[in-house]
Amino acid sequence: MSKPVIGVFALQGNVREHVEMLEQVGVDARPVRRPSELEQVAGLVLPGGESTTMDKLARAFELFEPLQKRIADGMPVFGTCAGMIMLADEITGGIAGQETLGGLDVTVRRNAFGRQVDSFEADLDFAALNSPYHAVFIRAPWVERVGSGVEVLSTVSSGPAAGRIVAVRHDRLLATSFHPELTGDARLHGYFADLVRGL
Repeated sequence: MSKPVIGVFALQGNVREHVEMLEQVGVDARPVRRPSELEQVAGLVLPGGESTTMDKLARAFELFEPLQKRIADGMPVFGTCAGMIMLADEITGGIAGQETLGGLDVTVRRNAFGRQVDSFEADLDFAALNSPYHAVFIRAPWVERVGSGVEVLSTVSSGPAAGRIVAVRHDRLLATSFHPELTGDARLHGYFADLVRGL
């Protein structure tokens, strides 16, 4: 069976780390910087980074509209941290004029957990996994509203943010508030690879 080809949006963020995690779970992973590279992938990871910068760079490299079209046409996408913001239909706490790729029927609050100094780690119960997932949160968003078709996969279990939604899935779109590429735990990349393989 041939390996699925999964791209990583490579204009900003932890690109190399995501590529390495995807390779661990048996896919052909490659960076995507231009529309011609986007056409060659069956799924895409939108990594963490700075969502406003990602928005500007996607436009500068003429990737924004092709990405929107692929998402609308059903391409599986895994958005992590800023990538979650980019997938959300609606954001709060954004800057004036900030736009998203959309497709995921949620409202996401940007920098919800605070600034860089408020970064933290937590063990999460995860609906798709059979044991807790150790998550790394860095200037992370959270989900404030989910649409009727959106499945909540994980929430924060303790502390001041207890109950906040930090992982969701809607059909072929998967999004987490945290950075799965920084954990050494490839299970979520494997879960996403299975979504792509299921096409």
